[in-house]
Amino acid sequence: MNPASSDVTVPPARPAPASGRALPTGLAAFLVFFSSGAVLVLETAALRLVGPYVGVTLQVTSSVIGIALAAIAYGAWAGGWLADRRDPRTLLAPALVLAGIATAVTLPAVRYAGEVLRGGAATAILLLVALAVFVPAMLLSAVTPMVVKLQLADLRRTGQVVGRLSSIGTLGAVTATLVTGFVLVAALPSTLILLGLAVSLGVTGLALGVWLRRAAGAPVTGPARVSASLAVLGLVGAGLTTVAPNPCDIETAYHCARVEADPGRETGRTLLLNSAEHSYVDLVDPTYLEYAYTKWIGAVADVAAPAGRRFDALHLGGGGFTVPRYLTATRPGTDNVVFEIDGGLVELGEEKLGVRQGPDLRAVVGDARMLVADEPADSRDLVVGDAFGHLVVPWHLATREMAAEIRRVTRPGGVYVQNVIDYPPMRFIRSEVATVAAEFRHVALIAPPAALAGTVGSNFLIVASDAPLPLEAVRARLDQVDPSVTVLSDEALTDHVGDALVLTDDYAPVDQLLATA
Repeated sequence: MNPASSDVTVPPARPAPASGRALPTGLAAFLVFFSSGAVLVLETAALRLVGPYVGVTLQVTSSVIGIALAAIAYGAWAGGWLADRRDPRTLLAPALVLAGIATAVTLPAVRYAGEVLRGGAATAILLLVALAVFVPAMLLSAVTPMVVKLQLADLRRTGQVVGRLSSIGTLGAVTATLVTGFVLVAALPSTLILLGLAVSLGVTGLALGVWLRRAAGAPVTGPARVSASLAVLGLVGAGLTTVAPNPCDIETAYHCARVEADPGRETGRTLLLNSAEHSYVDLVDPTYLEYAYTKWIGAVADVAAPAGRRFDALHLGGGGFTVPRYLTATRPGTDNVVFEIDGGLVELGEEKLGVRQGPDLRAVVGDARMLVADEPADSRDLVVGDAFGHLVVPWHLATREMAAEIRRVTRPGGVYVQNVIDYPPMRFIRSEVATVAAEFRHVALIAPPAALAGTVGSNFLIVASDAPLPLEAVRARLDQVDPSVTVLSDEALTDHVGDALVLTDDYAPVDQLLATA
């Protein structure tokens, strides 16, 4: 007989049995939603946790995203592999508890390691981010494939089950991202966010373990002891946080901020943002300028108009409010409007840096790019650009379109000064000078000779106006406050800039131009 023509009826394939009973639908959905969301809380908080040590740059952000994705990939693979070899119900609770412990240990691990790895080197960034994210994110990412395995009781519904749980996981990640970014970061320090997440994971894991044992009709005494031991281990890890070095006096929505007293000047205070010196103020003498770039700004302001004449001044970035206080002291009646994206820094300035808002000083909280667009044309005598994300000028404040907005706001005889930090090979400062020069008729550059030679990193001050700049008067004033500095203009500046890229909203690779290698 030809087998192909046999009348034997082949029975339909039976659904493949799952390893044990499926979880209740609501519990399965919760576990996937919660574990996926926890990964994104970790990812968002990690950026703030490592920022004080390696900055908040494009490279750091890319590292956090990349390592989190790697952890998700390895965790999903490992979770699926384990779920095919053991009953996933025995793995879910330990995965959550261990993720809670790893999250708790992350805090002291990053803070101790951060003191050693401080700086912007690529290896330091990757290693510190890995310490902050990889292990807990990998453990959490193993939960979803385990839950999926338990829910696959009928192969005819595989697509439905996988699709539903996948969408629930994505919704958990989206929800956690929005809640963390809009609510938690603004309301809580990263320490509390991570410790709260660690406790939530641990409690959820312990509760799940007890429920699963009871649902299976097994005693819970043995597992309870193990769980209690793991909980103690987690508490020990969290306790290390209390003795780990903390680089912050206060965490704002954008910065880890600290104010230090100057041991050599009783009334001097230094503002550190993400462990980098940002501003220096004298609480009783606002005319005292400590940092070289503030002396350069002061020198330009001193000769931009007759001595004592009031200014209408706009400041892009507040920091320690050093320059606004200087202008108020040297030019009474000056109207200082400060655009500062970080409201926490404004509050810190009022509490610890002698900032007093009033008719001569008003701080507006918001992004300078958005706020400057609402300023009237020809309304400011002096515009000071001093906004930084860590040590980098935010890219959207460094473009030709932004320079055009500043030119629109600046009066025909007004002056724009912009503080920039760059390092050899000095590609960014050349591009930024070219960008400003594309909008303003007259541009000069103030910097130390060694920085202009490209041998050391430094602050640079770009000075721009549509009117001829009083460079001789600026040079004379600089001779009094910082005689070693150089002023480049005209052909010398053109030769220095060369064919540098003009930055635009469409193409402004600021972080790449700043890269030293």
